[in-house]
Amino acid sequence: MGNLLPRKPLSVLSRCTRPTSNVNASMTLRFTSTLQAHTQAKTTPSPSLPPLSVLPARVLLRSLLVSTISSKRFLLIPALSMLSFLSKRNRVWLFDVDRNPILHGILKKTFYNQFCAGENGAECRSTIREMKDMGFRGMILTYAAETVFDHSTQAQHGQSVTALANEQGGVSINAPVYQCPSIEAWREGTVQTIYMTEAEDYLAVKLTGAGSKVTEAFAAGELPPQQMMDALDEVCTKAKDRKVRILVDAESQHFQKGISRVAVELMRKYNRDGYATIYNTYQAYLKSTPVTLANHLAVAKENGFTLGLKLVRGAYMATDERSLIHDTKEDTDNAYNMIAQGALRKNIGEFGDKGSRDFPSVNLFLASHNRDSVVAAHQLHKHRVMSGLPTVPVRFAQLHGMSDEVSFSLLQMNDGDGTPEVYKCSTWGGMGECLAYLLRRAIENRDAVLRTDSEYRALKKEVFRRAKSVFSLSISS
Repeated sequence: MGNLLPRKPLSVLSRCTRPTSNVNASMTLRFTSTLQAHTQAKTTPSPSLPPLSVLPARVLLRSLLVSTISSKRFLLIPALSMLSFLSKRNRVWLFDVDRNPILHGILKKTFYNQFCAGENGAECRSTIREMKDMGFRGMILTYAAETVFDHSTQAQHGQSVTALANEQGGVSINAPVYQCPSIEAWREGTVQTIYMTEAEDYLAVKLTGAGSKVTEAFAAGELPPQQMMDALDEVCTKAKDRKVRILVDAESQHFQKGISRVAVELMRKYNRDGYATIYNTYQAYLKSTPVTLANHLAVAKENGFTLGLKLVRGAYMATDERSLIHDTKEDTDNAYNMIAQGALRKNIGEFGDKGSRDFPSVNLFLASHNRDSVVAAHQLHKHRVMSGLPTVPVRFAQLHGMSDEVSFSLLQMNDGDGTPEVYKCSTWGGMGECLAYLLRRAIENRDAVLRTDSEYRALKKEVFRRAKSVFSLSISS
């Protein structure tokens, strides 16, 4: 189990983690050998070439197509309307993405393949292998089913797991009759996801995908039914056995208090080996996040477990209550960087050498498309490691199909020590299940005009570079 520790030289691990026994120390030594072998075998983008030079031609051209739509408002608005229309349930055959093969094929070759891992295990495993061949440390994989609460309409919507189970002929015949079919379907889908991943990959879970009994508990700030807690224990145990870690996704604020309670309970139980198997997700765009994080740091310190801290900016601005969110993007950026750099310095609020309480054990996962944030975080971590200053293990991630230039730029910063460790996060499921996710990605691109325009220019530049190279070769021959 030593290879579960983040990939750092032994000297770094001794500062970032505190083995509590000789067994843990020997695990660290074994891990170092594994890391060295992995680093030697892994290819990363050449610093002499543009970051996007690693992309296969078909991925580059598809990315350019999607980026062209995302960066041009006159194309993006109709695309958003189309995805919103198609995501509505009970469409006639012509507009049903799962029953109309022509519509399914068009979406599959464009938006779906750009942002999603696959509709089945074989497709997902192929996508994971392709990502790792491009130099990524691993993959974060999540099952698409979720429930979103729209504050403006006070309504819940999303792919119903119960409906999915009915379409597939119900749940397992071995399931006890008293079990909630939605929770059982979620359990089966999530366990299936675990077996699509490999060691050092991550499983991201959307707990609201388990249906109404679970979301009702979350809305009340309570733990879900015992059947759901049992399912989570099974998922955590199976993931840990396969050396796969779990990211509990943040979701609509209507449900988040209950989701965070579950995440803390799971961390309390499974993060007791000096590293994090379970991570909770903290959204920097929420004004309440610093207080929430401080409370969870206190619980981790008092109960002696490692806090898994996955930090994102946030993806539910279109549906969450606006007053809960920072007033400006600059405020959100500042909040994100303050938390990320505070964790890397082991100083957040009252915790750390600048506060009144010792900093607890923390593993950090920075999920961001903001180049400035992730580069600054990596450079700070590198500086503290080289200077012998205390820090925490950190990994980075961007969404599949988005901010590839940021991802590959990070990979180019690897100077032979295996850092930074970069992941891609993707969703899997049927076309109908993934439409809500695809719509949210499109809305995110609409709201990030500067980033999408920058991506478009970078992709176009890379296409022209390759075309020029081919043309030059043909002239010289």
